[in-house]
Amino acid sequence: MEPTYLVVGLDGSPAGERALDFARERARALRDCVIVVCYVVEWSPWTFQTAEENERRHGRREEETRIAHERIVDPAVQRLRGEGLTVEDRVAHGDAAEVLNRLARESGAAQIIIGRVGAQNMVERVFGGVSGRLIASATVPVTIVP
Repeated sequence: MEPTYLVVGLDGSPAGERALDFARERARALRDCVIVVCYVVEWSPWTFQTAEENERRHGRREEETRIAHERIVDPAVQRLRGEGLTVEDRVAHGDAAEVLNRLARESGAAQIIIGRVGAQNMVERVFGGVSGRLIASATVPVTIVP
């Protein structure tokens, strides 16, 4: 029997920690489960830049990936593995809703789990936040932890 995969989106917020706690409890209940911990650095490929700016951008992406691992993903993975859970980690650039959904499809995940962030800026109010875009586009059930 194949393990059940759960994709958890972290953002470094207390809401992300609650999503991770929810995934931990769900994984314990399922027993044969893999938690895929993911942090997405919001990034748009639709910007126009010079060759020099693109070169700097590549370096900036590598630095952002390193920082996300160091500050958010790696500590979460270490905690879960320390509790005997099976965990995979990912840091990606792009639209968070698209990346989480793609990761769920690629891993055959049964569920995506994210935390609800209370405050929204004006752009999110107009165009929708990650949770709204994820619910509208996800191919698997999405749980938003309050």
